[in-house]
Amino acid sequence: MSPARQWLKQRLASGSTVWFAGAQDALSARLVDQSGFDGVFTTGFGISAALLGQPDMELYTLSENLGVVDHIANVVGKPIFADADTGYGNVLNTQRTVRAFEKAGVAALSIEDQVSPKRCPAAATASVTLPMAEAVAKIHAAVDARRDPDLLIVARTDVMDPGEALDRAARYAEAGADLIQPISRTFASHADLVRLRETCGRPLSLQLMEGTWMAALNRQQIESVAGMATYPIVGLFSIVHALRANLAALAERRGEPMGELPCPRTTMADFKQLIGWHELEERQAHFELGGTR
Repeated sequence: MSPARQWLKQRLASGSTVWFAGAQDALSARLVDQSGFDGVFTTGFGISAALLGQPDMELYTLSENLGVVDHIANVVGKPIFADADTGYGNVLNTQRTVRAFEKAGVAALSIEDQVSPKRCPAAATASVTLPMAEAVAKIHAAVDARRDPDLLIVARTDVMDPGEALDRAARYAEAGADLIQPISRTFASHADLVRLRETCGRPLSLQLMEGTWMAALNRQQIESVAGMATYPIVGLFSIVHALRANLAALAERRGEPMGELPCPRTTMADFKQLIGWHELEERQAHFELGGTR
């Protein structure tokens, strides 16, 4: 049994909303873990960008995604919500995906109903979804594959028609999904989310993307429908903005004193604390000096 999974499931059972922030690598995950958020979301959008330098079109493989998640699980203590994309294939691939992420230690994972390879709906002009029967079968398979009943299966629907999205949400819930995740382009208001919540009988998982109407909802509105609420790419975009600005400034003054840069930087002392430098030094010294525990 996983304490993080148990904690997450209990929080959801209590009716609380659990708040996540996105991470694309182990360093950003450490920052989330040390923040005021409840858990870490491993954003596929961010992993594709950080690992490959390419867009979220399922170009990276299950193994590559899993490798990043495994590194994250090694350095954080809070629950991990993993973006498992389409499950990387059919029902059998989906089962392998669930078991692999479960073994890595995640507390929740999302499976979406796009065809594979998918395209991130936040960036793509259009997405192609599976027939409903095939999508429902994948959720059945995902639920059946988990060995720990505390592992949460989040079913995401990317269909654009609100009526079809409601139908799919209900079917995914019947198939055993613990939460339903809509995309912002399908619905248009908090009232729509209330209807979705009532139709599927499951708490929602909301991805709060800057520039979308969902991100403009207030906390009370979000917590009235969502079991999990996530800011998936704020960290990624913050890094890009700061690094681009500082690199441009440095490039202009090459060979001159560094001086002030557009975005402030952390100190070496702060970074060593973040990365766990002193803890590892102490552990190394303990064993090299004859310690046994």
